[in-house]
Amino acid sequence: MSDYYNAFEMSPVPAPGPDAVPPEPFRGIYGMPAFVTLPTSDLAASVDFWVRGLGFFELFSIPGRLVHLRRWAFQDVLLVSEGSVPERAPAMSLIFACVLSQVDSLVEACRALRPDSVDGPRDTPWNTRDVAVITPENARIVFTAAKPFDPASQEAQNLEAIGITPPGFGRGDNQQHA
Repeated sequence: MSDYYNAFEMSPVPAPGPDAVPPEPFRGIYGMPAFVTLPTSDLAASVDFWVRGLGFFELFSIPGRLVHLRRWAFQDVLLVSEGSVPERAPAMSLIFACVLSQVDSLVEACRALRPDSVDGPRDTPWNTRDVAVITPENARIVFTAAKPFDPASQEAQNLEAIGITPPGFGRGDNQQHA
């Protein structure tokens, strides 16, 4: 028996598919379950890239010190003014969900702002299309979009091999855990 269960109702991420529509930017105030803080030596340039390239908006700011950016619910980034930033992107990545229809425009917007900032898109063995972006702060940000689920695909077999089956396929939807 699997300990996994369908809990998609608590996520702003829409069901995968070619016609998936991204949620509207979320402007509510909530207790953030997780967020990232990134140092930047040029707060204005960083905000510009995150807004025009990555599709975030400014939720609020403390002028010259901090800008709180958000995209969807639970996708929060705090840009903090610092004297210097690392010269290289770190090995770790921060990953944000998106939908397939956003991938190409995100790549175009980021390349228009910083031509060498984008790696991808590329498809993964776990049924997503991912784009990695190096931001002005040298952070490695990945946008990941779920691809439509094909139960006959290699990706579906990869997921089933580790005990993950979608609702309505295979062993049921684990409703008893919800």
